[in-house]
Amino acid sequence: MWSGGGLADKLRGRLAVLYGPMGAAVADRVIQLVEHYAPRIRPRRKTVWDERDIILITYGDQIQDRHRPALEVLEEFLCAHGLVGLFQILHILPFFPYSSDDGFSVIDYRQVRPELGTWEHIRRLGERFDLMIDLVLNHVSRKSVYFQRYLAREEPFVRFFIEAHPDPALVHVVRPRASPLLTPVDTKAGRRYVWTTFSEDQIDWNYAEPQVLLEMLDILLFYVEQGARIIRLDAIAYLWKRIGTPCIHLPETHEVVKLFRDILDAVAPGTLLLTETNVPHAENVSYFGQGDEAHLIYQFSVPALLLEAFISGQADCLASFLEETGATPVGTSVVNFTASHDGIGVRGLENLLPQERMESLLKAVLARGGLIGRRMASDGSQVPYELNITYYSALADPGCAGSTEHVRRFLASQAFMLALQGIPAVYFHSLVATPNDLEGVKRTGQNRSINRRKFQLQELTTLLERGEVPETVFRAYRRLIEIRISQPAFHPEAPQRVVPTGNKSLIALERQSFDRTQQILVLLNVGREPARVPESLLCGRKVVGDLLAPWPELAILREGGGLPGAMQPYSVSESGATIPAGGIVWWQVEG
Repeated sequence: MWSGGGLADKLRGRLAVLYGPMGAAVADRVIQLVEHYAPRIRPRRKTVWDERDIILITYGDQIQDRHRPALEVLEEFLCAHGLVGLFQILHILPFFPYSSDDGFSVIDYRQVRPELGTWEHIRRLGERFDLMIDLVLNHVSRKSVYFQRYLAREEPFVRFFIEAHPDPALVHVVRPRASPLLTPVDTKAGRRYVWTTFSEDQIDWNYAEPQVLLEMLDILLFYVEQGARIIRLDAIAYLWKRIGTPCIHLPETHEVVKLFRDILDAVAPGTLLLTETNVPHAENVSYFGQGDEAHLIYQFSVPALLLEAFISGQADCLASFLEETGATPVGTSVVNFTASHDGIGVRGLENLLPQERMESLLKAVLARGGLIGRRMASDGSQVPYELNITYYSALADPGCAGSTEHVRRFLASQAFMLALQGIPAVYFHSLVATPNDLEGVKRTGQNRSINRRKFQLQELTTLLERGEVPETVFRAYRRLIEIRISQPAFHPEAPQRVVPTGNKSLIALERQSFDRTQQILVLLNVGREPARVPESLLCGRKVVGDLLAPWPELAILREGGGLPGAMQPYSVSESGATIPAGGIVWWQVEG
């Protein structure tokens, strides 16, 4: 039987910060919620992370087959193509009824979209994978019952959303979009202006109203009851608003994250909070708190820094970032990724990349068929917010998509991400080397559709059987993951050290297992010419194994082309080892 222990006192303290004298009464309601759900939440299969934890990010309807429930089709594909056991965690992007933004404008938080299936389909996937579920808690669809009852001026819904009038003080609000902050709506009592951080269809909640927080806590615990191991807190940075402030990262927002953490640690140990905050790195890591907020944060700087390194042929900014970030607080980690359902964020590049290289990156993305998503700056100008392009297309030289060099660079980028300290997350489209979906952009009018293509089952199956790039990448990616999950040195918290190479095109990382029985040296050449491994890098080290060399699926990484053979993924001569252009090695070393 669950015992509240010291949780009640923690809750009262947190809620007093949020609601003052009302906090005690709100705490009593929260305790009732916790007592309702605690007996219904099953113990986690796994309460810690290790090198086997890799996340697959996918839409619930990523793969479709006529009138069959899409979640059933997804499960069938993952089983048939050997992905069960390789991916420990399945992030099913919002699978609820929605009105826009491919799921992130939720109409009903407690229902599964009928065309996807039912909660039973979700639970079945939960038997094969640990589940990651989005809590879209900053905003809700204007078509939701909540907002419709607000428009009708019903209690308590009249207090569920933020009303404001155009005010000079709103210029201080940090924006992730270029759309208007306030949206006019016609209510039963006349016209009102409501707060809309992301779009006119996504209406921001008012967390100054305690019943909003109670509703979100109820939904969070409901998701945990359904089997979620990771709760992704979508757009959490903008949660609490106070006019006259930037309305981002406010102390109350951090207090809400701490509240969620207290509750989950007490009633569902092993359930993890992941904050989604596409902001500069120093702001991003603030969501670790003192080890009492998020268990996980996204490493938002890595995707753009890694891409820029390949575009410029210089890995110095990427190496500096990795060298300076250091270890995270005990019991926390980062989620590394290159691509997701959103664009490649560039706010994480602030203060990390010279302006001229930033401009070159933007031009390179446009030259490769990509688009630039923008946000409103405080001076009213529109500035870059994200790069809308698939990671596969982003790494192609114009006119050379699908070449051996292009595919090698792409796979090397993925292998580097998999080797980083933290938990890797792989977007479905990276698995199958999906190019830009410009038809999708044309159809929806939304930049982000470029990276959100959906497949018919037969279409995808055929694509993976033709012996072309998607099959090559898919097979190679599976092998990379199979190798990765067997290496203790790739434990999320295992030490990582950036090793100087003396060559801006060559970046080197050393990972070491906790018991020091395994060391892996990762070498990535982002340049367009082969890079010699300096003798100083191997001084005192002996290469005892090449983890990527023996596998036919990884032949594309080898110098000389994409045909299987006995060639090494590097060449050795009297002058030492050389890493090919766009190549990578995972060397097991001693010393």
